[in-house]
Amino acid sequence: MFRFSYPIMLLLFIPLIAWAYLVYVQKKRTLTFSGTSRLKELSGKRANILMEIPMLLRALCLILLILAICRPQTYNVSREVKTPGVDIVLCLDTSGSMQALDFKLGSKSVDRLTAVKKVVSDFIKKREHDRISLVVFGEHAYTQTPLTMDKGLLMGLVERMEIGMAGGEKTAIGSALAIAGKRIKDIPAKAKIVILLTDGRNNAGDISPKEAAEALGALNIKIYTIGVGSKGEAPIKVQGWFGEKIVYQKVDLDENTLRQIADIGKGRYFRAANSEELAEIYDIIDKAEKTEVKVKEFFHFKELFPWFLIPALCILMLEIILTVFVLRRIP
Repeated sequence: MFRFSYPIMLLLFIPLIAWAYLVYVQKKRTLTFSGTSRLKELSGKRANILMEIPMLLRALCLILLILAICRPQTYNVSREVKTPGVDIVLCLDTSGSMQALDFKLGSKSVDRLTAVKKVVSDFIKKREHDRISLVVFGEHAYTQTPLTMDKGLLMGLVERMEIGMAGGEKTAIGSALAIAGKRIKDIPAKAKIVILLTDGRNNAGDISPKEAAEALGALNIKIYTIGVGSKGEAPIKVQGWFGEKIVYQKVDLDENTLRQIADIGKGRYFRAANSEELAEIYDIIDKAEKTEVKVKEFFHFKELFPWFLIPALCILMLEIILTVFVLRRIP
């Protein structure tokens, strides 16, 4: 980045330049001569142009000197974060039921996972100083990325999430919580949070959601749960004999279990029936889990005044040489 350390000097010297120019024009040297009309013919246009060169060089020299006095600098800023942020594990359901088309982005109907990916990406952008991990689950559960502050990596992985990437038939909520707890249990942090999002009920895995939540609660890990999906029946696109078609299936969201998990984890349960509610939920969590971050900034400056001062001195020397030896005036 570029700046002038003393920009006020520009305001002080610009009127001075204008004043000096006016004085120079008004006090041009003249010569008394009996035949001025013939003398003018002898001078020609070229002489008139050459006569202005010293004045132009001196004006340019003055401008460069003023810029040098303003102390031009380039600089960059480095930051040292002195307060640890929050460790967050995002557990996201990618099972087959997430393809239900009951969410919208703008005026376009999209499946649940597409809406979740948009909202989660916005949430990640806001958590500038926090480490975030991604756990995806369906019939199975696995860590997509361990805790990291690389927001570009996180958002890229979220964007590449697909339905069925962890098994598409069933939902292993307990396994997802267990893996999330394993990711952050031994890592020192000011706060540890798990945000679990699903549209179904636990029907896979070797550990129940309650057992996993109790284990996380014992480790002082707060759990937020989010149930997504409209109430009643939801439209789902399926492949039929004559191509794709829309069928309606009953929403099978186990809200009681999600509430129980949130209570055990001393968090909160939310229900999102559309994209707007989902975005509001992540905003609520974002505001509730804010930490005061102390940032120390270091400024590194590079002085640029020699790039203006040296050319100014060279131009001044050129103006003196031209005035004394080439474009001489009659006293």
